[in-house]
Amino acid sequence: MIAATAIFVRNEEESNMLIVLRDRLTPLGVNAELRDNNSALMVHRSERGLPVWVFVGYGGAYYSWQNAEKRHPTSDPEGAANVLAEYVAR
Repeated sequence: MIAATAIFVRNEEESNMLIVLRDRLTPLGVNAELRDNNSALMVHRSERGLPVWVFVGYGGAYYSWQNAEKRHPTSDPEGAANVLAEYVAR
């Protein structure tokens, strides 16, 4: 029971990190929506192309995308939003 509770709390914290990131992307004009029980953020590109899927990984330390080749610390959601906005604008 304790392990299940710990997993639930961690998942909720990661969901909250994605919500914060989404909220930072909105004023930048980037369309992003939570998906899969708030375990992923789907960030739409400004032009044609597939969306970018963002996850919280590395024990909650990083936002990651592009198969974890790109990442940014979750402690800096505003910086992550700026980097992602630039990334999806390409």
